Amino acid sequence: MKNALARFLRDEQGATAIEYGLIAGLISLAIIGTVTQLGVDIGALFTRLSGKVTGILGT
Repeated sequence: MKNALARFLRDEQGATAIEYGLIAGLISLAIIGTVTQLGVDIGALFTRLSGKVTGILGT
């Protein structure tokens, strides 16, 4: 029993998996934030272009 407890305390495989999971989560949040902002910027660009085209065509 003592050896099993010692092996369990030395095992770092689970900690590594948790670290990789946290890194993947942070990268996902960064990607989501970037894509969301990019969508907002593209939407604003199309709105400006639409206004200019409407102004040029006079409709």
